[in-house]
Amino acid sequence: MRWIVSYYQRQQHPTRWASRATFVNQLAIIAGIFPAATFLHGMLRNTYNYKVRNVNIALPNLPDAFKGFKILQISDIHIGSLSDRDKVKRGIDLINAQEADVVMFTGDLVNAKADEMDSQWINIFKEIKSKHGIFSSLGNHDYGDYVRWASTSEKIQNQSNIKDLHKKMGWRLLLNEFETIEKEGSKLAVIGVENWSSKPYFPKYGDLNRACTGCGDADVKILLSHDPTHWDGEVRTQKPDIDLTLSGHTHGMQFGIEIGSLRWSPAQYVYKQWAGLYQEGKQYLYVNRGFGVLGYKGRVGVMPEITVITLEKGDTKTA
Repeated sequence: MRWIVSYYQRQQHPTRWASRATFVNQLAIIAGIFPAATFLHGMLRNTYNYKVRNVNIALPNLPDAFKGFKILQISDIHIGSLSDRDKVKRGIDLINAQEADVVMFTGDLVNAKADEMDSQWINIFKEIKSKHGIFSSLGNHDYGDYVRWASTSEKIQNQSNIKDLHKKMGWRLLLNEFETIEKEGSKLAVIGVENWSSKPYFPKYGDLNRACTGCGDADVKILLSHDPTHWDGEVRTQKPDIDLTLSGHTHGMQFGIEIGSLRWSPAQYVYKQWAGLYQEGKQYLYVNRGFGVLGYKGRVGVMPEITVITLEKGDTKTA
């Protein structure tokens, strides 16, 4: 369209067209420099610009033993997209500085293949510490579904290797099952489901009923479910006794604006719950913005996140 307009202008007003064309070209260059510089800055400065976000959640059924209990959540490491081990190590140091009672990882350890995480990466992530251990779940990228494998057995072996990575790092991988943390006779159930999405282009490997079987006597129930669409899709309707669901997956699109109460990202046009804390009745969902990156190896406006959730006893607050 620009070429057609300029052609007729050139035929009718050759002198005026030359000056106008120069102006348009200069304007285009200026307009192009700003987004290019912004995305370059996002790659050079923000890929490892970890932000600690502190969130307090009030639960009316919280036992006194779990008052002030600190849950640290990380998600979406995507280790195949990370390269600076020293900066990641600083992120691990920041995690440990929070002195969390428990650490929970909500999926997408790799982009696709287990060999993305070599022994050096394993040793770095083994350094994560907490009083009650590290619990983890799988995300959609942890199944090898985005790779063309030579055989089915090769894909199966890759996923087996991914599961072994969690064990090598000392993480308790929850595969449609739960573990219990006990304090002074009270119980907090950590439930982990495999990936389950209400979006048709993402897999449904999770079995929520199986994961929850046997945890009915727990005073507090926390679910690790990678995809936040699971919350509306199954959790709220089928398991109203799950107090808090922790998810990731969206990365906040790694792009947006988050200044005070102003929050915008293209992610909101795809996901109803795309980052931060959400509440329906007495149930909460927290969507972590991700520790790593995928695709674009940077971040603009939406920084990589380390979430610290502190449990309080009291009336349910509006998120």
